[in-house]
Amino acid sequence: MPPTCRTRTVTHSDHMLATRFLDVIEHDIVPLTRAGVARGDKVFGGAILRKSDLALVIAGTNRETVNPLYHGEVATLNAYFALPGPARPAPEECLFLSTHEPCSLCLSAITWAGFDNFHYLFGYADTRDAFNIPHDLKILSEVFRIENGDYARENAFWRSRSIEDLIGSGSEDLKERVRRLGALYDELSSVYQASKEGSDIPLR
Repeated sequence: MPPTCRTRTVTHSDHMLATRFLDVIEHDIVPLTRAGVARGDKVFGGAILRKSDLALVIAGTNRETVNPLYHGEVATLNAYFALPGPARPAPEECLFLSTHEPCSLCLSAITWAGFDNFHYLFGYADTRDAFNIPHDLKILSEVFRIENGDYARENAFWRSRSIEDLIGSGSEDLKERVRRLGALYDELSSVYQASKEGSDIPLR
């Protein structure tokens, strides 16, 4: 890590992290995203949790109908930095959770904000194929010459992990929860896809 990046170790088990992340997605992010999709926003959302006790600090969702730069992660970061100082733990004391693997904009935002980690549920291939939003992989390929989303998932700034990696070959209960969330996000995606043609968002 760079000298300016202080980190705090996470002592929770992978199973505990996966369980808590799925709880936050289902109970904190999805309600925000459901309202956002009804406004014409995309299905992407995020949350920030304390490393120490996995308490939720803030959750957010995509707000591209307000500003095309307000992706789910950026909207979450904006809400986080709007918190009063005493209610805002330092980035190195937090875990960053994204419903979908962050695009190049959001990878950079998480880095500039000082987080040393992020975790996500759906990968780039899911975003392209299941959610019919191919821009993440296309931008990485066209602009950065990174094929198949193969960026360095562990580097001098942060480490990224998917919830699937956290679950591994373990709990069938957690795998079933992922499947249920996948079905729920399929429904939200259908609503978004049906409404996006009338949108003035540049990359729909």
